[in-house]
Amino acid sequence: MTNSLWQRQLSDGLATMTISLSEGQQEQLLAFLALLNKWNRAYNLTAVRNETEMVSRQLLDSLSILSWVQTDHLLDVGAGGGLPGIPLAIALPDKQFTLLDSNGKKTRFLNQCVLELGLNNVSVIHGRAEDCQPEQPFTQISSRAFTALENLVDWCGSLLAKEGEFLAMKGQFPDDEVAALPAGWQVKSRHTLAVPGSDGERHLLVVGRA
Repeated sequence: MTNSLWQRQLSDGLATMTISLSEGQQEQLLAFLALLNKWNRAYNLTAVRNETEMVSRQLLDSLSILSWVQTDHLLDVGAGGGLPGIPLAIALPDKQFTLLDSNGKKTRFLNQCVLELGLNNVSVIHGRAEDCQPEQPFTQISSRAFTALENLVDWCGSLLAKEGEFLAMKGQFPDDEVAALPAGWQVKSRHTLAVPGSDGERHLLVVGRA
């Protein structure tokens, strides 16, 4: 029952969002969701427990920022259960994705996803953002339900290219977080995200150096 429900929710949601994915990509997304649901029972990867909400709150929500991913190599910080990194990697197989998380259980899950789903464009790093030393800085860094904007630029600013930008996914518009941004950083643009099947507010804040 769950699989047919998820399949219908996914295809309807993608149509509403005018996102075109192949049948194979949709199958990969659903296989990822099944893994997330299975591992979540033991590993507490996400707060979403209701199976009827998972497609909307995990897959479609992650894909809602698809059109803002412009880089060839995206870093997803605080990747947790792989949201938004893995759905984006499935939707954009020609781009590279690095998923960073300091929680060993979560990175074990992410590595399992890469293995089982055959995601050749995804690499996983277990560690803290402050300790990460990439060969070159990233032009885009995504975060979803990770931390306040002030912490995001503080912990991850050194990982971002000079002209790069953070893609920070938030629920309600975080006026207090924007006000607390340190000098030298600014919100370059803000976007309301429409996620089929989701009642709550969703926003994307594009943050860069001032």
